[in-house]
Amino acid sequence: MAPVTNPATGVVTGQVALASVDDARRVIDAAAAAFPAWRDTSLTKRTQVLFRFRELLNERKGELAEIITSEHGKVVSDALGEVSRGQEVVEFACGIPHLLKGGYTENASTKVDVYSLRQPLGPVGIISPFNFPAMVPMWFFPIAIACGNTVVLKPSEKDPSASLWIANLWKEAGLPAGVFNVLHGDKTAVDELLTNPKIKSVSFVGSTPIAQYVYATGTAAGKRVQALGGAKNHAVILPDADLDLAADAMVNAGFGSAGERCMAISAAVAVGPIADDLVAKIAERAATITTGDGTTDADMGPLVTAAHRDKVAGYIDAGETAGAKVVLDGRQVTPNGQADGFWLGPTLLDNVTPDMSVYTDEIFGPVLSVLRVDTYDQALELINSNPYGNGTAIFTNDGGAARRFQNEVEVGMVGINVPIPVPMAYYSFGGWKASLFGDSHAHGIDGVNFFTRQKAITARWLDPSSRATGGINLGFPTN
Repeated sequence: MAPVTNPATGVVTGQVALASVDDARRVIDAAAAAFPAWRDTSLTKRTQVLFRFRELLNERKGELAEIITSEHGKVVSDALGEVSRGQEVVEFACGIPHLLKGGYTENASTKVDVYSLRQPLGPVGIISPFNFPAMVPMWFFPIAIACGNTVVLKPSEKDPSASLWIANLWKEAGLPAGVFNVLHGDKTAVDELLTNPKIKSVSFVGSTPIAQYVYATGTAAGKRVQALGGAKNHAVILPDADLDLAADAMVNAGFGSAGERCMAISAAVAVGPIADDLVAKIAERAATITTGDGTTDADMGPLVTAAHRDKVAGYIDAGETAGAKVVLDGRQVTPNGQADGFWLGPTLLDNVTPDMSVYTDEIFGPVLSVLRVDTYDQALELINSNPYGNGTAIFTNDGGAARRFQNEVEVGMVGINVPIPVPMAYYSFGGWKASLFGDSHAHGIDGVNFFTRQKAITARWLDPSSRATGGINLGFPTN
C-alpha cells in the first residue's frame, strides 16, 4: 500500500494498493481477452462510444478537476485547463474513421489491385506521471481505443483517483469491460507492462532516466515504445521584444502549476541590455502571486510531496551558494493554507550561469532562472548545447529573427511570442534529444500511426471468362 496525501494539508487521505506481478498479469489478461471483440467492433460503434465519453467528460469536468486538485495540489483553474487540453485529444480521436482510411491502387498490374489497411496492435500500456494525472493519459488512450486497441493505464501512485474516475466514465459511455483497465502499482507493475508479451506497445511520460529505462527495457522485449523524458526549457528574450508581454509570459510559464510541468519555462535568456528591466518586470508580477490551497482563490498551489518541496528548496540553496542572486525567495512564502502543506512560493534567480545546478538540472518546481548573454548566437548556442530539447520560445518583434530561430534551434516544440508551445491535438507533442526516446511523438497523426500497424494487400480476382479458359498461373503478373 502507498499513502495518498493532500498536498495542501499534508493529511493522508487514502491508501492505494500496489499490484503484485500476479495482479498485473490479471489486468493484462483482461485487456488481452477484450481485444478481439473490440478490434472487430465497427468504426461507427467505436466513435459512438467516443462521442458519448466526450459529452460526459464535458458535463462533469469540474468533478475531475476537483479530484486532481485534492491529490496533486494544483489550483482548480489549472486542473480545469488540464482536463480541457486532454479533451482536445478525445475530440481528435472522434474523427478516427477518416484517420484510419487506407490507400487503394487499382490495376497496379494487369487485373491486380493493391491497397493498405491500418489495424490495431492489441493490448497497449500507458505509464503516466503525477503532474498531469488526466491530460497525459488522454494524450494516448483516446487514440489507442479509437484505433481498436485495449488499454492498461498505470497512473502515478501519488494521485491515482483521476484514473479511476475516468474508468467509470468510460463504463458509463458504453465501453465494453476490459477495453480500458487501470493498474495501480510501482516498479513491479511497470516492469510487467514492459516485459509481458501480451502488451504490444508502451507509452511513457516522466523523467529522462526513467524514460531511458522504459525505452531500453520495452524495446528489448520487442515492443513499440514512445518514452517522453525530461526538459530544461529556455525562453530567449531579444532586445526588441515587448518586455511586458515577455514578463507576463515568464510568470505564467515559470510558475503555473507550481512549475511541475515538462513544458514550464525554467531558464529565461535575456539578450543584450534588457536584462535589468526584464528581471524587474518579472519580479514585480511574480510578487503578486498568492500561494495557497488549490480549492481557494490562490494563484499557485503546493508541491506534490514534502520530499519534492525540500528537493526544490535545496536547489535554491545551491544556486544562492553558487552566486545566483535571489530576487524573489519562495522559501519565505506565507501561504494561504495549513501550515503542514507542502509550500514553496515563486522564486526568481538572476545572474545564473550554465555551470550551476539550478540550470543544469530539471528542477520541476516554481524556480525561474535568468541567464544574461550578449548576442542571439550565444543564446542559441546555450539552448543547442543543452542535453534536453523539449520546448523553447523566443520573444521578439523581428520576423526574420523568429524565422531564423525556428530553423536553427534544436528543440522539438517552438513558440514565437508563445511561452508554452504545446501543440493542438491534431499536431503531435514531443521533444528532441534526451527529451524523447523512440521515433513517435504523442497524439496527432503520430499517435494514430503508433497505435496501428500497416498491412499491404495485393489482390487479383479473375473474371468468369478467364476462369472458363482454364490454366493456372502461380506467378505475379508482370504486364
